[in-house]
Amino acid sequence: MRFLFTCGGTAGHINPAIAVAGRLKEILPESEFLFVGAEGNMEEELVPREGYAIKLISVYSLHRSIAPREILHNMAAAYKLTVSAAQSRKIIEEFKPDVVVGTGGYVCYPVIRMAHKMGIPTLIHESNAVPGLTTKRLEGLADVIMVGFEESRKFYKNPGKVVVTGTPVRDGFLCWDKEMAKRSLGINGPLVVSFWGSLGAGHMNEITAELIKINHEKKAFSHIHATGNGEEGLEKMRAMLSERGVIDEKENGIDIRPYIFDMPKVMSAADIIICRSGASTLGELTLIGKPAILVPSPNVTNNHQEKNAAVLAKHGGAVLMRESECSAQLLFDTVKDILNTPGRLEEMSAAMRKLAKPDAMEKITETVLELAMKEN
Repeated sequence: MRFLFTCGGTAGHINPAIAVAGRLKEILPESEFLFVGAEGNMEEELVPREGYAIKLISVYSLHRSIAPREILHNMAAAYKLTVSAAQSRKIIEEFKPDVVVGTGGYVCYPVIRMAHKMGIPTLIHESNAVPGLTTKRLEGLADVIMVGFEESRKFYKNPGKVVVTGTPVRDGFLCWDKEMAKRSLGINGPLVVSFWGSLGAGHMNEITAELIKINHEKKAFSHIHATGNGEEGLEKMRAMLSERGVIDEKENGIDIRPYIFDMPKVMSAADIIICRSGASTLGELTLIGKPAILVPSPNVTNNHQEKNAAVLAKHGGAVLMRESECSAQLLFDTVKDILNTPGRLEEMSAAMRKLAKPDAMEKITETVLELAMKEN
């Protein structure tokens, strides 16, 4: 069989597609796989790293603002839709997929739309509790919409299309235990891991730089931080650390990276993870039972990250800290409190595991295969 995946923009959209493709490859090793992404985005690097071919199309996102600059952007985006439609058709005609799966990002729109027009079965996976703009626009075209939460059904006009699957997690997260992962990374003692998404977050990176400075003085834990935004984000972080007197971070148990490519190992090694609360990340945290301090992004549709984080905090697996309230000192104090309270790490870890959906991968692959085989 031939499976075409379309995804892009952030790791939260790309990684679920890679995870599902990996499982389908195990089930049907003779199958062919192709990814379609947007030019200049993370998928151009992440997908080939996992051994999959990718075709890139020219497409822009739509902006909601009516400012003159944004209106001009949307006019360019409208033109790009015409270009991307033709590119999508060419890719689909050449690859001849049995099914097309979209896992998020504006690149999904022209690909899923064209596949539907050409009579090819299509599925969308929406990992967030509240559907994004692309999913809303494609709802009437996709044959099946897979969601992470039962309560998400109410946001769709045709609940009969909706299948609750959970959010898939990449291979490797169950291959490591904490101590084995720490040994592999050469770390002794407590480890904090932090990241703000593949594109980073300027304000939160500033707070993280200050957190690293405080910990540099106190030496309470080792710290791995991913800046996001590639080499530019890395250089900015190093400049901020230098301004704060942290010159040789490696000697002080600090590991700064633009992106954590060995995420399963690094997250498994962590005692506490500080991060946003996108659905893909939460799926990984709950699967491996990892205590977390969640700082939801305030710049997302319908505030869905805070809603996701509130569920984990309510059950005791995470601490919810709004960005408007977040400071380096509060983060440091919260980490220290969790580490120094007897039994707290174990309690949080158990609470996280209770929220996991370990069969998400199987449900999604079954749904994809059922639709593909039904149409063949």
